[in-house]
Amino acid sequence: MSILVVGSVAYDTVETPLGRAERVLGGSASFFSVAASFFTPVNLVGVVGSDFGEAQLAAFRGRPIDLQGLERMPGKTFHWQGRYAQDLNSRDTICTDLNVFEFFEPKIPERYRRSELVFLGNIDPALQRRVLAQVERPRVVACDTMNFWIKGKPKELRETLAMVQVLLINDQEARELSGEWNLVRAAGAIRALGPRTLVVKKGEHGVLMFSDSGCFATPALPLETVVDPTGAGDTFAGGFLGYLASAPDGGDAALRQAVVMGSTLASFCVEAFSLDRLLTLTRPEIDARYRSFQELTRFESV
Repeated sequence: MSILVVGSVAYDTVETPLGRAERVLGGSASFFSVAASFFTPVNLVGVVGSDFGEAQLAAFRGRPIDLQGLERMPGKTFHWQGRYAQDLNSRDTICTDLNVFEFFEPKIPERYRRSELVFLGNIDPALQRRVLAQVERPRVVACDTMNFWIKGKPKELRETLAMVQVLLINDQEARELSGEWNLVRAAGAIRALGPRTLVVKKGEHGVLMFSDSGCFATPALPLETVVDPTGAGDTFAGGFLGYLASAPDGGDAALRQAVVMGSTLASFCVEAFSLDRLLTLTRPEIDARYRSFQELTRFESV
């Protein structure tokens, strides 16, 4: 089953305690697509400027990622620059240059419109709905959002959430969206808006998933070295939905496995700047680390 992803393809400039990366490949759709492509074909819709070259496109070549929907416009590619604190849990945005992304109006190619699984990256909720208007009866619609839209376009966001089956956000966003500090109550309020499956990402503290089957929790894998957390959330989403698309059914067992697979891919992402670690990753490495997650939480009954 192929996945349609709509989101940003960008240049990132990132500073962390372990170094600096200048104008490297970034963007939600980039991280998502490479992660999901380990499990299923991906149809990517985004926009880049005339400064986006073959060296950047090489990250997608040789993978089951279709680029017919990647539009090129005159001008510069979206650029984000940020600096992480020593603990890597907080960051300051130095600049956000939307460039051609400011004028992004997703156009879904005809052969993408029958995609059974759709992931709406972190874009304006009105744009997210315009994407769905171009897609024919998707089986699963998943989306991401952020504080900017939660605060700035609450009505638009709620209209979008009513059309979504899976929402992936972090714990701060869940509290802000619901108005509830307790994450269990927050999950109940958010699921009442439409998404029956809510995945709450908690960074180094793991993931909580709320669904009709109850709550499932998994920790983050303890890592000795974290180089760059940029894109980890989008990589998680790619691993989660990519695995789900490849599963024989979308039942509770598959959802739980997908959470662990998303966490597995994200744990590789943070080991290097940009998509560098994902681009050298192999399926045997993924499977081995998935088993490490199993061992991390295995215990015997009393």
